[in-house]
This record gives sequence, C-alpha cells and structure tokens, in this order.
Amino acid sequence: MRQRIRYLSSPPSFVSFAAVGGREEGQGPLGPCFDHLDPSDRFGQTSWERAEGEMGRIALNFALKKASLSPQQLSVLFAGDLQNQCVASSGGLYSFGIPYIGLYGACSTCTEGLLSLSVWLSEQADRQDVMGAAVTTSHNCAAERQFRQPIEYGGQRPPSAQWTATAAGAFILGSREGDVRITEVCPGKIVDGEISDATNMGAAMAPAAVDTLLTYMQQSGRAPSSFDAIVTGDLGAVGTSLLQEMLLEEGIDVRQNHLDCGNLLFDSERQDVHSGGSGCGCSASVLATHILPALMRAEMKDVLFLSTGALMSTSSVQQGEHIFGIAPLIRIQRF
Repeated sequence: MRQRIRYLSSPPSFVSFAAVGGREEGQGPLGPCFDHLDPSDRFGQTSWERAEGEMGRIALNFALKKASLSPQQLSVLFAGDLQNQCVASSGGLYSFGIPYIGLYGACSTCTEGLLSLSVWLSEQADRQDVMGAAVTTSHNCAAERQFRQPIEYGGQRPPSAQWTATAAGAFILGSREGDVRITEVCPGKIVDGEISDATNMGAAMAPAAVDTLLTYMQQSGRAPSSFDAIVTGDLGAVGTSLLQEMLLEEGIDVRQNHLDCGNLLFDSERQDVHSGGSGCGCSASVLATHILPALMRAEMKDVLFLSTGALMSTSSVQQGEHIFGIAPLIRIQRF
C-alpha cells in the first residue's frame, strides 16, 4: 500500500479560530461556545445563499480580531462551501483581498482546507510568522434548495436524513511554534459505498472514513487507544454505527474514544435533526467550539480529526448515481 501519511517536519500551529451559527446551532449543546449566533439564520442578508457567504466573512473577522491581526498579515486563504462553484466563499471573502484557493470536498471541506493549509505552511518554514486561514461554511436552507428540495415544500425526511448545519468555522494557522499544532496529514481516497440515496449520507460516507482510519492505523502503527479522541465529521447516528461496526470487522475498536461532529452539534432528543448534523459547517464549528478549546485547555493532547464528505451533485443523484465518499485526516497535538 502506498504511503498516505505525511509527517510535517515544521508543524503549523493554531493562531486563532472562530465559529458562527444559526438558530438550531444556538439551541444545541455547543450553542454557548459560538462566537456569533443569528436566530433568524439570515445574517442580515436577503437570501440564504448570501447569508452563507456572510457567515464566512463574520467568522474570519472574529478569528482575525481574536488574534489582533489584519487581513494583510495572511498570506493565503483556503475556503469552500456547499454551493455550486463555491460562490458563498468567493462572495463572502473577496473583500479581504487575501490570495485565495477555493476548495470543494463537500462535508469534508474543513479538514481538506486545514490539510492543504498546513502542508502549504510547512513549506514556508524558512520564513518567520507566515500565516494563512481556512474557512468553511454551510447553510441549511441553501443546501436543501440545491441538493434536495426547498424547505418551503415541507417534504418529509426519513430517519436516516441529517440536518445540514447553518454554521461556519474560520481557522488561522501560522508557521511559528505554538501549543496546538497539526503534525500529520493523510489525504482520503474516493470510496464507493454503493449508496445512491441523498437522504442517507451517513451510510455513503462511512466507508471512506473506515478506509482512511484503517490506512492511518496500519501505516502509523498506532492503536486507537493512543489518542484522546478520534473525531469524525458528519456521519450522524447511522454513519457512526456503520463506521464502528465496519472497523470492528477489521479488528479495530474505536467505540471508547470515537466522537462524531454530527452527533455533537445538536441534541437529537430535543431537536428534530433525525440522524444528526451534516454540512461542511458542522465539523468546522464543532472543531472551533469544542475540540480545539479542549486541546488549548490541555483536556486533550492528541486527536485524530477527519471530516467526511458525500461527493454528489443535484444531477448525479437525480440520475441514480452512487454517492462517493471522501475522508481526509489531520492529527492535532498539544505540546
């Protein structure tokens, strides 16, 4: 098997991070940890699509403010969202004037952005204080209108369906040493879970997460128990169960320290989110409100973090095509 893990010789550190959310996110267990919440989900905009772009702008502004930085101090910006051609990211972030690289990894975009940024920064080790940002957004109403049906239709969702998060996460990384760093990265492979139901994305994405975790464990020689947490993004209740079962069949038990962002963002007993949260803002906001703060407080010291993405389009699911999955991974350590 080809080596997929890259060990970063000059691991970049987290300089700052911020999270923005909407009504459902504010009512969830992580609501008090968000930097900004808008109970109207509109963020002062006239459309859901514009609201998603505004969320990214607000999140990056908070991250910059918390670190007392200006946009001119950032060398590069990696960003992505769920809209066609990533127009939320380009529309919301163009005013910063930062060199921009657009990304699309569906719900895996948060980890894809952090992986790409950390590799880029690790190549700048000979320069002092080089910094860049990764921003990820999703909006429930914009995503439903694009991928399934507008919420105004009142369509019924099956139990396997997940609630796309109205959320954004912004992360600033720097080449200088800090307490919390990205030390390893592992790109995901495109995996066909043979699922074509757009309301069952957890099942579509779980095989990709299994592939990445199996590869990482085999190539690193580390056991799941050596990490404080193994955090997946957006599998929800259905995908989490499948992931754990499939790994058990391979002799790997992650049940003791596995967390899924789709299960953490909302309270499934109090909120009507069915199988849990999804959307690329889901893992981004959970990372910024829960995982990174725990690392900063030294409550955790070693975490594997992999967002999971369902690679589909409106036309592909309408034609009955399979929904491919992807799951890039980063290792985050506190020193």
